[in-house]
Formats: sequence, structure tokens, C-alpha cells
Amino acid sequence: MNTRRIFAAAFAAAAIALGLPAGAAALKIGVTPGAIADSIETAAQEARKQGLDVQVIEFTEWTGPNTALAAGDLDANYFQHLPFLENAVKDAGYRFKPVAIGLLPNVGLFSLKVGRFQDLPEGARVAVASDPANQGRGLLLLERAGLIRLKPGLGAGATVNDVADNPRKLRFVEVAGPQLVRSLEDVDLAYGVTSHYVAAGKAEVAARHGLLFSGVEDTRWAIHFVTREDNAGDPRIRRFVQIYQESPAVRRRIDDSYANNPSFYSLPWLPPGAAR
Repeated sequence: MNTRRIFAAAFAAAAIALGLPAGAAALKIGVTPGAIADSIETAAQEARKQGLDVQVIEFTEWTGPNTALAAGDLDANYFQHLPFLENAVKDAGYRFKPVAIGLLPNVGLFSLKVGRFQDLPEGARVAVASDPANQGRGLLLLERAGLIRLKPGLGAGATVNDVADNPRKLRFVEVAGPQLVRSLEDVDLAYGVTSHYVAAGKAEVAARHGLLFSGVEDTRWAIHFVTREDNAGDPRIRRFVQIYQESPAVRRRIDDSYANNPSFYSLPWLPPGAAR
């Protein structure tokens, strides 16, 4: 028996052990660049060792992964949190289903001007995300910091127009998500995603000037594995999610992607108090 046949036999045996049909096609997963793509590629390498063939397809923008999934060109994607998914489904009518929770990029409130919230001057300029999928998250963090009070019942759907109490008369500056890092020097306080600081080479700035970080309670903003409704039960997806969540190599890759700072990310699938 030649080496190709030996490999094929081993692959088939591994597939059967995983509960997959022998000769199953490669599992195609769409991602976006950065920590998300890196962690999925690490999991894919682990999966291949176990007989599950995974193809990682990287998109450079945020519409392609959903368009490709809807068209059947992907089996799943892994790039979006639930508010983003809900907006996409509303706008395009996708028949999608989030099937598992993944990495949670934490967000924070950052300032080069003050070291405590109580030192913010009246009328301070505060940068928040301009897109509806992320603006509410920033406002909730400002509320948690005790700086504002939002109208009740809105949650993540709140906008700057829903601030019910603003005792310091904060002035909100709406900025496109990735540009929030650059806005830090121009405002008194800025909301921001930690991964954007890392990508911009400013992890130390975020660590030193972060006044408050979100945590595992923000599960709506965790990246989710998303499928179509018609393939949500695919055993290959279930097995890949298990590999992703259990692999020490994946956790090390995530930690490296977040500058080895545990304040910058959460792993919401772990039980409370579990070691990373």
C-alpha cells in the first residue's frame, strides 16, 4: 500500500471516530483578519490532525462572510457578534442561526487626560462608536462607570439620543469603530475595542490608560459561530467548535493576539473562575 492510500485510510478512520461520514468534504469557515482568523486557523490545524479537514477563508470586509454563507459557499462563519448578526438578518433576510459562542473582545473606556472618572471636567468630549451595533455597548459601559443614565429598557439598542441623565454635560463625538483609537488624543474620554488598540500597535497605551474594561457579562458581543438554519446540525461544525473551545493551542494564540493581557478579552464558554 502506498503512502497516499495509507493517508486516505487513516483519514477515513479518523473521520469515523469523529462521527463523520468517510470522505466528508472540507468544512469551510469564513473569518475576518486578526485575532479571529488566527485563532480559527490554529483550531483548523488541530482539527486536521484529528481527521477533520477545515478550510479557512478570510474576508477583508464585513459583508462577504454573510453573503458567502447565504450562498452556500461557506458552512459557517466566525466574525460577528449578535447585535451585528441581528442587523444583518433584518436588512438582508438571512436564515442564519448562531450555534456556539466564541471569543469575546473586551471594550474599554480610555483617557490620556484623566486617571479617574471623577476628574472628567464638565462638558468633556467623549468619543463613542457611530455604528448602531456598537454604540449601545459603549453607552452601557459609560452608564456602568456612573457617568450617564440611559432610558430604561433599551439595553444595547440605546443611542446618544437615549441618554436620560448626563450630570457632567458630556459631549458625545460619534466616530467610526476602528478610528476610535486615533480619536483618543482629541477627546477627554474614548470608548474603544481592545483589539483595535493591539492592531494599531498601542496595546501599552490601552493597558496604561484604560479606566474600565468590560468582561464576560457582555456575551451578546462575543464572536459567534454562525450557520444557515439548514445546516446548523452539521456534526463537523459541532466537532470543530469543541476543538476550538478545548484546545490549549487556541487559547495561547488568542492570548498572544491580545498582547497577553487578560483584561483585553474573555472566553465566555469557560465556567466562572476556570483557568485560561
